Amino acid sequence: MAQALVRFLAAQYVERDGVEHRFIEGCFGIFGHGNLTGVGQALAQDPDLLTYYQARNEQAMVHTAAGFARMRNRLGTLACTTSIGPGATNMVTGAAAATVNRVPVLLLPGDVFASRRPDPVLQQLESPSRGDVSVNDSLIAVSRYFDRIQRPEQLIPAALSAMRVLTSQADTGAATLALPQDVQTEAYDYPDAFFEKRIWHLSRPLPDASILDRAAGLIRSSKQPLIIAGGGVIYSEATEVLRKLVRRTGIPVVETQAGKGSLPFDHPGALGAIGATGTPAANRIAAEADLVLGVGTRYSDFTTASRTAFQNPEIRFVNVNIAELDSHKLGGAALTGDARATLEALDERLQRWTVSDAYQKQYEQMRADWDHEVSRLFALGHAPLPAQSEVIGAVNDLSAPRDVVVCAAGSMPGDLHKLWRTRDAKGYHVEYGYSTMGYEIAGGLGVKLADPSREVYVMVGDGSYLMMSQEIVTSIQERAKLTIVLVDNEGFASIGGLSRSKGMAGFGTRYRYRSDGSLGDDEKHDDAERLPVDLARNAEGLGAHVFRTHNVEELRDAINAAKNVDSTVVIYIPTDRYESVPSYDSWWEVPVAEVADSKEVQKAREEHERGLTRRRWHV
Repeated sequence: MAQALVRFLAAQYVERDGVEHRFIEGCFGIFGHGNLTGVGQALAQDPDLLTYYQARNEQAMVHTAAGFARMRNRLGTLACTTSIGPGATNMVTGAAAATVNRVPVLLLPGDVFASRRPDPVLQQLESPSRGDVSVNDSLIAVSRYFDRIQRPEQLIPAALSAMRVLTSQADTGAATLALPQDVQTEAYDYPDAFFEKRIWHLSRPLPDASILDRAAGLIRSSKQPLIIAGGGVIYSEATEVLRKLVRRTGIPVVETQAGKGSLPFDHPGALGAIGATGTPAANRIAAEADLVLGVGTRYSDFTTASRTAFQNPEIRFVNVNIAELDSHKLGGAALTGDARATLEALDERLQRWTVSDAYQKQYEQMRADWDHEVSRLFALGHAPLPAQSEVIGAVNDLSAPRDVVVCAAGSMPGDLHKLWRTRDAKGYHVEYGYSTMGYEIAGGLGVKLADPSREVYVMVGDGSYLMMSQEIVTSIQERAKLTIVLVDNEGFASIGGLSRSKGMAGFGTRYRYRSDGSLGDDEKHDDAERLPVDLARNAEGLGAHVFRTHNVEELRDAINAAKNVDSTVVIYIPTDRYESVPSYDSWWEVPVAEVADSKEVQKAREEHERGLTRRRWHV
């Protein structure tokens, strides 16, 4: 059965716009008794069918597969196989991140014996109320498709169903085929047709003409329209169509995390990031907009600033999305269809219509003011330790237009969303749908494997680095060079800043020895003894070429020097955890205790209640 599965996966292709791609381009795996003699034997027997990649951590290999798939615009991915038990459950976080972000990954965990002859087996979870439960059931909630193959012939419909979900532009995410270890090794006379090349054709569906006409009418009647570009713009390869529409109509564009890069940063209609991590230009225009054209966005709470971003009482929404779930959000006119095809259809219906000169002049001035603010934050000259914004500025300045920046969690994604000057549609890769600490290096590896022609800059904080740094070894083994900028601010700086803003004084976020028997307030730990942790030496021990830097000048020298190193580089730099990029005209709902002894918490609660008054229902 396992041999049949590998042969089947090697024969799966996708096609869009006449361009054909192999869909499953390899398989990551860590082996144990649950998959070694099944999927492992199949991969070893026919190494030319699927390239095998060795990983160091099961969660990380799912992140790598997701990074690969996102870089390929969801037109290709990698499979991931593990043994039964902890290897399988280690994939849960990676599966959740992939499904939340609508990115295809195929998971092939081993499972308990279908025959139940050896019962219980090593790593089997026993339940007094169910005989068919296994730890793989934990993957059901985070998978878009799940099946357990109890007989070898069940593979035929299950594999086809998994591919249907993986190649769906609307319903994709993690697909899990749980493989009992005995069934993997059983023989079955599979039909030859199961192994023939199969091409999954991806169409570009359009909404009904009447709905398009209505949506175009709404846009034409607006005075201050705004486009929100989400990840669907990039996945559907709609960036050129979007640029044409903006140039002709004058409608400005703001971007979600997944949609950043839909327009180059210096486009006159590009106002940058929107929402809780947005720019003042984007958020001020959003607050006044009377119509929002959302393209390929799922309207997360960060995008809508917890439903406070749009303050115009006459606001209307037109939503373009391949997923019906998202096209109907916020009570908008639902254009369920492919982003590129739908934008082309709207563009035809908006001929000879533009926004007013006054509106265009207003937002272009805001855009110019924001560009000056970015330049200021890139060149703060903060001492003795640099600010994180200066680190971002150095990497941005010295990277090439086609280079890719990768990040995921902490304060860095918000700063990147605001500050990074994108020049290429695939140059910005930040996982923020699940905000997964530990994604950065593994995801960066996936980006590099998907497109080796690009240089990949992974920006990671010390907290995320400590959670998952071991894929440095995998990048070296695969000769897939990453340039990792390791920012050390001695703790969880993002939550520290949030904590202080909510009256919690940075509770539990500082990396220092206990002071007065406590690991509490951030500020109280300023004078506490430092931990004897050397992250640069750790990276060196994993095989990376390491540069230690102490200021922005040294960082810039290290970035230039790293370009001449053939294998993975780690550039270590400490930063000031308290020097942060401001929030601009935005809010994020984080509840504060109604009853507390602390005056700081009481004050934060009052501020929270003032923020609540800005929330709006959009129905």
